[in-house]
Amino acid sequence: MASAATRVLLCLQVSGLLLVPALSFVDELNDSFMESRGEDDVWLIKFYAPWCSYCKQLDPLWHQIGSELRSLGSIVQVGKVDATSSPAMAKEFRVRTYPAIILTKKELKYNYLGAKTKESILDFANRVSGPSVKSLSSLKLVEHALSRHSVMFLFIGATSELKSNFSAAAQELIVHTEFYSTSREHLPKWVSVSSFPVVLVFKDGTYFPYTGAGLDLKTWINRERFPSFSRLDSYSLYSLGDSGRLVLAAVLGKSRSQQSLRLKALVQTLSSESRTHYSDFYFGFLEETDFVSGFMMSDDVTVPLLLVLNLTSDSYFLPPVAVETEQDLRLFLDAVMGGTLQALGGNSVLQRIRRVLFDVKTALTPVFREAPVLGGLLLAIPSSVILSLLFLCIRARPTFGNKDDQTVSATTPRRDKRKKSD
Repeated sequence: MASAATRVLLCLQVSGLLLVPALSFVDELNDSFMESRGEDDVWLIKFYAPWCSYCKQLDPLWHQIGSELRSLGSIVQVGKVDATSSPAMAKEFRVRTYPAIILTKKELKYNYLGAKTKESILDFANRVSGPSVKSLSSLKLVEHALSRHSVMFLFIGATSELKSNFSAAAQELIVHTEFYSTSREHLPKWVSVSSFPVVLVFKDGTYFPYTGAGLDLKTWINRERFPSFSRLDSYSLYSLGDSGRLVLAAVLGKSRSQQSLRLKALVQTLSSESRTHYSDFYFGFLEETDFVSGFMMSDDVTVPLLLVLNLTSDSYFLPPVAVETEQDLRLFLDAVMGGTLQALGGNSVLQRIRRVLFDVKTALTPVFREAPVLGGLLLAIPSSVILSLLFLCIRARPTFGNKDDQTVSATTPRRDKRKKSD
């Protein structure tokens, strides 16, 4: 009843039929928070700056999240902090950009780096606020978990060193994926495991065991927490960069031409048929060109496009010839793996400077198009500051004479240092 009443009040407030202040389920926090918070409190906090436009856009959504978590009886409390007026708290949570979303429970702090949507943030809050490893005590619960998640990790067996490692990895990586544990008698019949304890990852309609070959458990989980083939965007690509694997991406754009669909099908087929051989790759497709345009520093990205992204070094590879068949695609990937294909881009000092200049140009071009005077001012002000600093540095630079090259003024008589004989 309480939650229903809350929803009615909020609806009336939004529609303007109720002339009283709206209920707020978001607390304004400050530097005293670290001393006043309870030991078992769980907080979802948004750090903002008053001048940040993105922070202002997120504010209505943040109040919706606070209201929904309260109506569901969640243990998660929702707050927001003006980082400019609470610098101690911003420093404690290592806030560098705005808005920053962080969930804190006990002594742990988890950064949210996903899409700024209500569903994604609520999923993050519900997943991270609970136990890092959730226990499934029946076959029905195991099947229910499998039906809800496209990727999940499951520990099967009794207490062991592997379980301890699994729990430690889950505590750190719970921000990204789901972790469960169960006993062998609760496994579905289609899951066949020869030895226990074991860790399985369920994805792509099947499952794969952790074998321990060459990778520690946490590294393996970090590499396997993505579907083998998926729709990519800037958020997922940012996460993929932490895994150290390459990304084979079909950039389709918004059109659905036969060529686009053919490239997408080639990539998807290879992802399922050659998982072992191309274990260093993720496979996916992009429907937008903005990320690739910025990555390649090119305003003219022609789609459909096929490329391999190395998100660790900010480099990329393009096929030397048109990819028409699966064999062409395999030859392309083999050349990337074998090092016979030259990488483009990179993160050298020169490339970083070029990237900064490209980003500035990309940001200012729409401004110049819509408001040329404002664009000129935005470009002129920092340019004037930089030129002034350079001029002052040059003027302040000291001039050092050569000790061996002393000059004597023409108006100053030279002293004869020779000892007079007379």
